[in-house]
Amino acid sequence: MVTAPNIQRGRWAQLAFGVIAMITIANLQYGWTLFVQPLQDGHGWSKSAIQFAFFLFVLFETWTVPLNGWLVDRFGPRPFVALAGILIGAGWFLSGHAETLGALYVAQTLAGIGAGFVYGTMVAIAVKWFPDRRGLAVGLTAAGFGAGAALTVVPIAKVIASSGYAAAFQNFGLVQGVIVVLLAFALRFPRNEEIAAVTPVASPALARQRRTSSTPLQMLKTPQFYLLYVMMVMIATGLLFMTAQVAPIAKDYGVAKTPIDFFGLAIATLPFALLVDNLANGGSRILFGWVSDTLGREVTMAIAFSCEALGLVGLIFAQHNPWLFILCAAATFVASGEIYSLFPASCTDLYGPKYAATNSGLLYTAKGTATIIVPLASAIHDATGSWAAIIGVLVAFNVIVAALAVAVLKPMRERFVAQDVGEVAPREGVVPASAAATVH
Repeated sequence: MVTAPNIQRGRWAQLAFGVIAMITIANLQYGWTLFVQPLQDGHGWSKSAIQFAFFLFVLFETWTVPLNGWLVDRFGPRPFVALAGILIGAGWFLSGHAETLGALYVAQTLAGIGAGFVYGTMVAIAVKWFPDRRGLAVGLTAAGFGAGAALTVVPIAKVIASSGYAAAFQNFGLVQGVIVVLLAFALRFPRNEEIAAVTPVASPALARQRRTSSTPLQMLKTPQFYLLYVMMVMIATGLLFMTAQVAPIAKDYGVAKTPIDFFGLAIATLPFALLVDNLANGGSRILFGWVSDTLGREVTMAIAFSCEALGLVGLIFAQHNPWLFILCAAATFVASGEIYSLFPASCTDLYGPKYAATNSGLLYTAKGTATIIVPLASAIHDATGSWAAIIGVLVAFNVIVAALAVAVLKPMRERFVAQDVGEVAPREGVVPASAAATVH
């Protein structure tokens, strides 16, 4: 007999599977930097040519998520996560044996498609199973991707040092692919009656959600989606910029190799900063996702992005000051990494869970748009010779988005939810969209 406690355990198990899958694929993005120099040494290719493979990975990892969402919303997660595991294993295996840039580009494209299929599906698992704790669930899932590489970067580096980059690509690719394929057979989306059995009738999070679900086409006709999209592009631009440029900034600031005393251990500033940044990036997704379930997505956004603006301002003055550099860089990752928990949760709050994989996937393409914008930052630095102008633009982005969250997005969402309540039924005492999942 299926009981509420069994369903509760089942949905936490589904979330755990999703987090494990995200941890498994995290180094596809965050471990790439370890392979750049070995690839250049092995083939003589330029760094810019090698990094184009990474651009293709991110492009396909991002822009295939809506397609994956459309498929899994209709056919379920298992076949597409299994396919993703095959693509991930093949992508890294072929990367290790690529003798031309074209072959490397094809391999990273395959890996990107596989990663996008995993990412989009695991976010859908979280938002569908946890309407009452959607921020926390998506935060935990996104944290697996944001911080999961911390478990594998050191082993990958050791394999590269001892056996070469080809062995690292091949061995880790095959292991990661097999893990994802095995996880695929354990995944499923919830039935309406299961969510109704475990979801409390009234909670602050549920009170801010629509009770009906919108199709992707219906969503694309609403101004709320485009506001969310622009806001996410602006913040993702800053996060991706910092991910790519924190090392060059540290070098230009003269702190990259400066030793710091960390509880008696002498550690160079840059490696320590990168470790702290990865932990902050992952932890922020859990922290702010959890907070948003109580305070609301928009208020939490305003708090986070205001903190990021302060961190970026401090970074401008962190030259020759290693501890200020570490603190301010970490602050930017703490306050920006949470976009990958708050924005998918906000999207599903607004448009319901039935088409959540597709809808949140369309919003996730904001990361791809930001990826295209980020190179402009390098051009500004090359033209001005200073990081201050770029960082100043990012500060303005954060201030603008924080203001938009509370002054524009919040009232728009409140009116949208109120309209839904008026059309369907009074919200008090009624199971929300997570249980009903009817089409509006």
